Amino acid sequence: MARGMSIHIGLNKVDPKKYGGWDGKLIACENDARDMDRLAKDAGFRDRTTLLTKDATVANLNTELRKAARTLDAGDILLFTYSGHGGQVPDINGPEDEPDRLDETMVLHDREYIDDELFKEFEEFAEGVRILALLDCCHSGSGIKVREILTPEAMKEQFQTTEPAAVEQTSRLMPLERQAEAYERDKDFYDTVQRELNAKDNRELGATALLVSACQDNQLAADGLRNGRFTGTLLQVWNEGKFGGGYRAFHREILKAMPAVQSPNFFVTGRSNKRFLRQRPFTI
Repeated sequence: MARGMSIHIGLNKVDPKKYGGWDGKLIACENDARDMDRLAKDAGFRDRTTLLTKDATVANLNTELRKAARTLDAGDILLFTYSGHGGQVPDINGPEDEPDRLDETMVLHDREYIDDELFKEFEEFAEGVRILALLDCCHSGSGIKVREILTPEAMKEQFQTTEPAAVEQTSRLMPLERQAEAYERDKDFYDTVQRELNAKDNRELGATALLVSACQDNQLAADGLRNGRFTGTLLQVWNEGKFGGGYRAFHREILKAMPAVQSPNFFVTGRSNKRFLRQRPFTI
């Protein structure tokens, strides 16, 4: 019988000592994590971990990911959800033909967690494991990042303002000046992390990893009073388990209910597993 494990991350703040005085205050991210944990429980995931704000550190996340990698076998599933700020750092390992050369980050409590780090952890999972990742943060579309703020028209539609500073307060974007300051301050550290990851043996991903993200590469993800715009819409479409289609249909229904300026992405990597994609979401 297949086994399901889930990890839920939600940060309403970060450690200002680690981010040059910026606390990254948000409203709904802890609620997102709790609500996704509740969804997982109802779906039959018995082994669940929720890391909120101060507990959402790099060490704690890696501990939980590595525990899951040791535990899950072919046919099992990991549900991984993240709700918080999204940031970017220069991609020193990227191909020369990528004009922006940026890596996406999850802004954890103690530092930014580079998408390459997450992918390396996924490489440790056994062949045939299913991984479902739901990321509710800015710039979460795929591996090609764009450091553009929305047009004034798009900002007005999504955030009811055309002021970039106000958009940063109501979105899950780590402010661009804070991104630049953090990288310049800790450049050697982030560059070393990327070099060390690149120096490790690059294995073919044996698991199947499905990402459904809050938005495209050049879009922002909106926070909310109860849930983030993406997580709230996902929960509405799921409708306490009444949704009956597969993952692609699930993504389409979420997409239809979102504004054009925040379009959730659907991305699959690793071992081909068409049966996984046809399954009802959150099936163990």
